[in-house]
Amino acid sequence: GDSGITAAASTGAGSGAIVNSGAGSTSCSVIPEETGGPYPADGTNTSDGRAVNALLLSGIVRSDIRASIAGATGVAAGVPLTIRLKMVDVSAGCASVAGATVYLWHCDRDGNYSMYSASIREENYLRGVQAADAEGYVSFLTIFPGCYDGRMPHVHFEVYPTLTASTSAAKRVKTSQFTFPLATLNAVYTASGYGASVRNLARISFATDNVFSDGTALQMASMSGDPVNGYVAELTVGVSL
Repeated sequence: GDSGITAAASTGAGSGAIVNSGAGSTSCSVIPEETGGPYPADGTNTSDGRAVNALLLSGIVRSDIRASIAGATGVAAGVPLTIRLKMVDVSAGCASVAGATVYLWHCDRDGNYSMYSASIREENYLRGVQAADAEGYVSFLTIFPGCYDGRMPHVHFEVYPTLTASTSAAKRVKTSQFTFPLATLNAVYTASGYGASVRNLARISFATDNVFSDGTALQMASMSGDPVNGYVAELTVGVSL
């Protein structure tokens, strides 16, 4: 959720972190801190008694996260999704931050998480690390996550100040999540393989979700695309570096 954001941000600021507060001035909002959930694979917990750390996998720094790496060979199926996050520093007037690094992960089409869920514990797909380019953008090619029972569909991410810092979860400066408009979810889940997501989505709402119930103003991706050709999700992520 976005507890603690400004009133301006909660009244229609849209998906960006930049909030226009009148008189030509611009104020910035830090994206809310959220739980990393039980499946971060950042070295902070275990799976089946084993330490799991995707940050240390050979090849984890990548844009296309649909396939497993480091000896695992699975490929996640689903509607194509490109995620573009623009990293901005709220302590510097929302200037874009080249080099800010994002570790991003989400569940597969069936609602399972690689490295944890029994059926795909040996896989590590749908996880990746990217450093922002000169304009502050990170981009990931993935598949649209499914909706599992009890949560609105979402993508997890951690922000690190640099690529070098991203090998240790202790150095993360922000943990958060973002989500997608309901109209997009309803369209995506008409696609083959998302039947369970249709049923699960019908039982949850943003108002009852334990992360997004306090608002989504800074965590709602802007969408383009369709279920056949795939989607692009864009979000400005405000952090304080």
